[in-house]
Amino acid sequence: MKPAPFEYLAATSAAEAAEALAAANGDGKIIAGGQSLMPMINFRLVKPTILIDINRIAGLDRIEKHGERLRIGATVRHRMTATDALVHRHIPILHDAMHHVAHLTVRNRGTFCGSVCHADPAAEMPVMTLLLDGTITALSIRGERQIAASDFFVGSLMTALEPDEFVTSIDIDTLPPETGWGFEEFSRRHGDFALACVATTLRIVDGVAGDVRFGMMGVGETPLRLPDIETLVEGQAISEMLLQDVSETLKGLLHPNTDIHASADYRLHLAGALARRALRDAWTRATLRKDGADA
Repeated sequence: MKPAPFEYLAATSAAEAAEALAAANGDGKIIAGGQSLMPMINFRLVKPTILIDINRIAGLDRIEKHGERLRIGATVRHRMTATDALVHRHIPILHDAMHHVAHLTVRNRGTFCGSVCHADPAAEMPVMTLLLDGTITALSIRGERQIAASDFFVGSLMTALEPDEFVTSIDIDTLPPETGWGFEEFSRRHGDFALACVATTLRIVDGVAGDVRFGMMGVGETPLRLPDIETLVEGQAISEMLLQDVSETLKGLLHPNTDIHASADYRLHLAGALARRALRDAWTRATLRKDGADA
């Protein structure tokens, strides 16, 4: 199937892109990597009247550190995120997560911000943005708007963006050097969307877990941050009894769907198994880092 006819604009400034998007009255689409958008256009699941290319806009292709946050521009490719020294040094869990993102050709074109905007609940970058307390910067002719990641994902493939807004950058937390992390994902084949995934970070303070973050994907309509699990683990040493408590608690918190790839019961089983692995890894890495070893 071929796409429906559309106009094309290669914008050279953010203001030009915002004006074109506003003029489209909800029928325009922004394109950077196009790895999700173009298949949808080719299948005529979406029929934009104009495609606004933001790849020529200067300054959107950078990863920069601002205080204790990293800012990832709208045209930063997955490949750049995966190989960036700042990401590797300050957010090693994101560096690990990038190994699970699709395949080489997709990583060469797809963008971090584009994946977040697509809001697939089984994709890695939305859950990482949620886990790292991300802030999404959206631009329109009305000006800039900052949206907390906790407010951004409103449903499967649905976000809080208005039709005339597009994302220019996303800010995410860096992690203290002694932070341990665990990222465990299960998919049928490498590069497929996850059937279930757990991402967690923690530090060891006075022999127990502190600053615990716990996120999941593939088990709900949106990526999930689970404060009940964070509270359960906070202040505890990781033990088999605690991991069993986490696994049992997840059964009451999660309500995954059954689809052609896996049943809800299987996804619940995966959630518990992956949570145990991820928390063990985070504890081990935090122990090694606290002792000054390279995790």
